[in-house]
Amino acid sequence: MGNPLVQPDPGLFIWTILTFLVLLGLLAKFAWRPLLQALESRQESIRRSLDDARQAKQDLERLHQESAQIIRQARVEADGIITRSRADAERLREEMKQKARAEADTIVKSAERQIQLETTRALQQIRTEAVDLSVMIASKIIQRNLSKEDNERLIDEALRQVQAHNH
Repeated sequence: MGNPLVQPDPGLFIWTILTFLVLLGLLAKFAWRPLLQALESRQESIRRSLDDARQAKQDLERLHQESAQIIRQARVEADGIITRSRADAERLREEMKQKARAEADTIVKSAERQIQLETTRALQQIRTEAVDLSVMIASKIIQRNLSKEDNERLIDEALRQVQAHNH
């Protein structure tokens, strides 16, 4: 008899096939299925990660747009505030100018009135003094020129005039 490994023994052949099938079954149950499940769950988690990444990117873009919008709005408001402030300052300056002008006018008018009053008063004083001076000069001239007789005659005339008025 030759080498038993070379000689095809049907019993050994069946056992080999059976062992192979059992191993195959065991591998399928305990190794491949978990491997396949692990691969599937890994694929699923990768898919989820990609979805999440896509979602995150969209959120980021939306946030970017919103922040750009907010910045634009803020710029517009700031410009508005600056414009309003300038307008207010200009109005205030104009009001102050007008008030200053009005006050200056009042002061000038008051000064003019004062000057007029002082001028009138001075003129009256000058007139009074001029009249007094004239009277004084006239009386001096009259006293010097009139003799005693002339003086008496004037008094008589004055008395006659007074009496004539009374009658």
